[in-house]
Amino acid sequence: MSKKNKAAGSPLVYSTDPNYLPPSEEETVETLPPDQQPLRVILETKHRAGKTVTIVYGFIGSEDDMNALGKLLKNHCGTGGSVKDGEIIIQGDHRQKAFQFLKQKGYSKAKL
Repeated sequence: MSKKNKAAGSPLVYSTDPNYLPPSEEETVETLPPDQQPLRVILETKHRAGKTVTIVYGFIGSEDDMNALGKLLKNHCGTGGSVKDGEIIIQGDHRQKAFQFLKQKGYSKAKL
């Protein structure tokens, strides 16, 4: 039997109250303006089979905004990557490119 129809992690099976609304688990997080984002740009090879990746972390805001910033960074660096667990992962050593791009976009608190 598929679990697709069940709410993820919801203990409620059935309610007889016609006015019942399930609790919304999604919390809206306000995205800080670029000049207040404490971003850090690092290089990492751990747990990646020796491959080098550039990681941008410290983003405070919604996941949609982080995905948009990740897409812009990947396009600027001309490489692949992903956005996972609050980190923007860019394949390869692109610390300087990412740092300059973030400074250009107004992320003045970004650090290498």
